[in-house]
Amino acid sequence: MEAAPCQTSSVKGLEHGTREKEHSTVTRKVPRDVQMDIEYLYEVVPQLSRVFRITDKIGEGTFSSVYLGEAQITSGEREKFALKHLIPTSHPVRIAAELQCLTVAGGKENVMGVTYCFRKDHHVVIVMPYVEHQAFVDIVGTLSYEEVRQYIYHLLKALKHIHKFGIIHRDIKPTNFLYNRRENKYALVDFGLAQGTPDTQIQLLKVVKAKAHRAGGGSAGKCEDSQGKQAQVPLPPNKRSPVPHSSTKAAVKKPCTKHNKELLGLSKTSRSVFGERNLNSINHAKNPSDKIEGHLVKPSKADDISARKLASTKRRAVPSRGPAASQKPKSAALNPPLTCNCYMSDRICNICLSRKQQVAPRAGTPGFRAPEVLTKCPNQGTAIDMWSAGVILLSLLSGRYPFFKASDDLVALTQIMTIRGSRETMQAAGKFGKAVMCSRELPRLDLRILCETLRGVRPCGEDSLPAEFRASRHPADAKQDLTDPAATQSSQSRTDTSKSTGRLQDRGWDSVPDDMYDLLDKLLDLNPETRITADEALQHPVFKDLSDE
Repeated sequence: MEAAPCQTSSVKGLEHGTREKEHSTVTRKVPRDVQMDIEYLYEVVPQLSRVFRITDKIGEGTFSSVYLGEAQITSGEREKFALKHLIPTSHPVRIAAELQCLTVAGGKENVMGVTYCFRKDHHVVIVMPYVEHQAFVDIVGTLSYEEVRQYIYHLLKALKHIHKFGIIHRDIKPTNFLYNRRENKYALVDFGLAQGTPDTQIQLLKVVKAKAHRAGGGSAGKCEDSQGKQAQVPLPPNKRSPVPHSSTKAAVKKPCTKHNKELLGLSKTSRSVFGERNLNSINHAKNPSDKIEGHLVKPSKADDISARKLASTKRRAVPSRGPAASQKPKSAALNPPLTCNCYMSDRICNICLSRKQQVAPRAGTPGFRAPEVLTKCPNQGTAIDMWSAGVILLSLLSGRYPFFKASDDLVALTQIMTIRGSRETMQAAGKFGKAVMCSRELPRLDLRILCETLRGVRPCGEDSLPAEFRASRHPADAKQDLTDPAATQSSQSRTDTSKSTGRLQDRGWDSVPDDMYDLLDKLLDLNPETRITADEALQHPVFKDLSDE
């Protein structure tokens, strides 16, 4: 099958037949497994061999792999491209929605565009311009304050642009915002988990959302059919389209397997609010001094029905005041967050267990999920991208990456409480319809003190950081400059430490303005309703001299 063009003007720049069968001998020395992956890609999408010489695999994720390829353009020069191979179980509507995001919103304002699209059977390869970039983890500690300011400014420009089209990216993180430090270039990539706002201009995101609601609850990752909608990506009329027409409804449902749903980030199996944690199996013998725990007052149903019934029979019955029939109207009339007797306890009563499982989008990368995502709030908007941008800025200012690293959503929410305060987190949760508890009160931290201490600008005293952060930034390690890849070892002299401090001053880290921490505070607003938008953030005083760029 021939290639399916996505942007005709770009496709004209590719010279077919220039690869000269070079894929059999890869010029760059790459690992054997990568060579096998490249050969496999040529096998499943053979038309690639007529255009590209694929030289390396430059990225791999759950849903796709990205390769580096070269092609000769009409001017005679060879140009590099990024080839994104989507896994074969990807749903056609999801593929087409990602393509539409790239074609409608991409190619400007630091948002990646699309050059071409190849397809054969269930295999789809999206061709995009290649942006040479450095790994974020390798440069986060070496950036100057001005580079950080430029970085976050251009990220906000990209977010403002896609939000204007009603696109919620849902997976904002450094690996999805490519940064060429030498050329000062940026590119927001990977719209595979994108959702649309109610007024989105991306028609296929409306299809995804509508089908997800009909499938049972507003989850963007649910496996949808695509009746009555077509991709607005120009494809040859005589070839099979990756987006089925309304007349092929039967064919649409066939690829709708459980692998598709896992691919889209949400398993068919219902998840509890904080991952797969069962609150009925709490070990009461645990030491009270163990790490802080928090949980929802209204936990969700357990996944296993039989286990749920068993747990309920072993518990003490809820005190009754009359016949069972008379209890139902009373429980329904109570305040929704306090509908049962398990409030402020470590057990889940039968009333809570009988409630319908709440379903809400949960896609994204651990460590970058907003509080409303962690608490499974059904109404999620572009504010979740702004929270993720705030987490990136927190890493840039502190020199610590990843800043949050949690095994599940419960731990992630606890880590947020450690920074923003437990009382503030509980109050914000109440504003978007959730109730959160914490075993002890956690104070709200001063963001400047936190970042300067972690970066090494401020000495780490007993009262400057909570124990959780003192463990990761011990005073004995203060000599190890987080801002320099050739950081001095803790055994070196104080003279070396003074040199590190000098490097901090040279990079501007000793004079970060209050405006930057004010922006960070507004990005990490726990309440999505009052969290700063991308448009408002770009007008913040910290960017006053960049507004004309």
